[in-house]
Amino acid sequence: MTVVGLLHPGAMGASIGAAALGNAEKVIWASAGRSDASKSRAGRAGLTDVGSLETLVKESDMIISVCPPDGAIKLALAVFELDFHGAYVDCNAVSPGHAREMAAGAAEVGATFIDGGIIGGPAWKAESGTRIWLSGRDCAEVVALFDDSPLQTDIVNADIGAASALKMTFAAYSKGTTALLAGILAVAEKEGVRDVLAKQWGEDFTLQAHRQVIFNAAKAWRFSGEMDQIAETFEVAGLPGGFHNAAAEVYERLADFKDWQTRPELDELLQALLRPGDAI
Repeated sequence: MTVVGLLHPGAMGASIGAAALGNAEKVIWASAGRSDASKSRAGRAGLTDVGSLETLVKESDMIISVCPPDGAIKLALAVFELDFHGAYVDCNAVSPGHAREMAAGAAEVGATFIDGGIIGGPAWKAESGTRIWLSGRDCAEVVALFDDSPLQTDIVNADIGAASALKMTFAAYSKGTTALLAGILAVAEKEGVRDVLAKQWGEDFTLQAHRQVIFNAAKAWRFSGEMDQIAETFEVAGLPGGFHNAAAEVYERLADFKDWQTRPELDELLQALLRPGDAI
């Protein structure tokens, strides 16, 4: 059976590691430099700590990377520099160009690169509907790893970058529109017309918009980098990336609400969005 190395057991990564346990010999992770929260998540998920990245690379047949997008390339290159020869599955929200850059690094050391894009929340239950879309020529082993698990898998095609392109275009709407709604609400509050806007929107849409902004504030710290990757994807395709660059800034202003435990009030979020001197 396959030994799977997981980088890293964040909220999403821990659930991915747990989903792999049914068909893997074991799922290992490296605690060096990781937080107590990561250690706690890894323990709950049943992952085996091997201490260092060097040990993880040495013992793994397959490595699955689930990290913030701005660290994905650096992490992949660190693994390849340790002479990894197995399958490297990058499941991060990166542009197709960055996926191809990592694939080139894998090829230099004789590793197999598989492009992945996760759509959905943490995959603790099948009812969550979380899916990893995969692309590349060697996806079958990853599909088999998650067979009969809470995590669904699907193959886009054999082209590196295709799964990342799907993730980018999907999140461009789902997360991009949340940033747009947050900005709209902040402007409406600043101009004193938020109540009137709510009346025009209607109760159902207003409540949906408020919930969407509040829920996603907990993940804004991570979405900012994802918006930058989407902007790059648009620009490489010959389209303007400015909207998603702006969305990245909106999420940056909400970064202090990372992993909120107490539900913030919408007014708190709008205050954070407005620049100093423009207080509500």
